[in-house]
Amino acid sequence: MGARRTIEIVEPNTSWPQAFEAIAEDLGAALGDAALRIDHIGSTAVPGLPAKDVIDVQATVRSLDEVSAFVSTLAEMGFEQPVELARDHVPAGGSDLPEDWQKRFFKAQESDGRGINLHVRVAGRANQRYPLLFRDYLRSHPSVAAGYAEIKRQLARHGAEDWELYYDVKDPVCDIIMAAAEAWAKCTGWTV
Repeated sequence: MGARRTIEIVEPNTSWPQAFEAIAEDLGAALGDAALRIDHIGSTAVPGLPAKDVIDVQATVRSLDEVSAFVSTLAEMGFEQPVELARDHVPAGGSDLPEDWQKRFFKAQESDGRGINLHVRVAGRANQRYPLLFRDYLRSHPSVAAGYAEIKRQLARHGAEDWELYYDVKDPVCDIIMAAAEAWAKCTGWTV
């Protein structure tokens, strides 16, 4: 994968959904029944939202123990596993069970240089639900998505090389958005 790239927020690209569909088709064939679902998550999954030109994909599995069965298949597809067991950011007030935030994480690059992040998470865990609710809330609330986009643009503008700063600020902002998303989910009956 090479050296870590600078943070660049680009304008929305209408090809992102199609790129996800192609990735999901390949992953679905590779993972078979191990993947309960494959979802487009992250900013590229929200129409009209500026983002890093990286397609984030969530594969939902029954257990992280299943992942070892398809690591070599993912490697053949160009996916690298930076760490064996990764942990998601725990939002304030989030579950304090460590397993609720564990995942497997893989990175790849498409032939055109666009990045792919594959997050493999367990069905029903807090970290599996979080990106789906976050995505759907932003899709339903364009003004919130616009404010979120501006925060990401400013972070990239003021610290394009500082990934730690980017996530140190962005993660709590996401948590604030999630507080509103949780209330929205309760009012609308949203479920995974």
